[in-house]
Amino acid sequence: MKRTSAAALVVTAALGVVTMGCGPQNQDEKRSGTDLGTSAGGSRLRELTDAEQLRIGDAQQRLIKRCMARKGFDYWEAERLSLEESRTLGWVTDDVAWADRHGYGSRIEAKHERARLTNRNVTYRKGLSDERRAAYDKALDEGVDAPVITAEVPTGGTVRKRVGGCVAEAEEQLYGDRAAWFRAEKTVMGLQPLYVPQLMADKRFAAALASWSGCMARSGYTYRTPQEARQAAVEQGLKTEPDKAFEAERKLAVADATCAKNTSLRSIGNERETHYVNRLRGRYGDDLDAYARLQLRASARAAEVVEPRR
Repeated sequence: MKRTSAAALVVTAALGVVTMGCGPQNQDEKRSGTDLGTSAGGSRLRELTDAEQLRIGDAQQRLIKRCMARKGFDYWEAERLSLEESRTLGWVTDDVAWADRHGYGSRIEAKHERARLTNRNVTYRKGLSDERRAAYDKALDEGVDAPVITAEVPTGGTVRKRVGGCVAEAEEQLYGDRAAWFRAEKTVMGLQPLYVPQLMADKRFAAALASWSGCMARSGYTYRTPQEARQAAVEQGLKTEPDKAFEAERKLAVADATCAKNTSLRSIGNERETHYVNRLRGRYGDDLDAYARLQLRASARAAEVVEPRR
């Protein structure tokens, strides 16, 4: 249910980072330095924290559960990780303490995957009669009969989403206009290819990345990017005994985070990212504003529906 901000995704895409379900990032910080929208009075709207993003996802689960109950079905909300466990794995982290406890989050990801595989909703649905199962699917999202909403993406082409039922109702309750949210989200998330090449060619960003790589080399690791380091940890985990693999992952993650902190890689990357996002406001300012405004609406609504994670 979690969503990643446009700014956080851009550097992630630039470095080829695969976003995992959890990883080190300060929950009380913005995901990046980018202010994505403006209010009616012209002031810049802030970007949501990770904790607020998580609360929106949790609220959607709660609203679906209420809706399904009204339609005569049980529904179990997705198992929640703790706030610390739920940190989004961004393109780089400088949280050394978190890395020392969790490495790159492989054990948390495994915990999340176990919960997914034992989802009570799957078992419940399988236990229904054919008639009730069809009614359950209709109630949940309407399946192939659901309405379709579309959005044009910045690089060309159209993306479509087919959803109705309780899932659609929950989105409406959170965002107000789910079609407007879908369009804004897909547009903003599709901006990366328009300026990733400029970001990668940016001298300050390239210098910071080189400094990070040099710092890692002095720590005994030869990687050009944080993605290479993380990928190495994943590959090592596939061929090493679990406890030894995690210890190696933890040490590598600590070195990664320490170098990111010492070289200001994260802050420099976010600042340059913001610069290039803002250069697109002439064409996509309305979409950026709508994205920020609708997220803030959903966050306010979520605070009325579900408690924050602890």
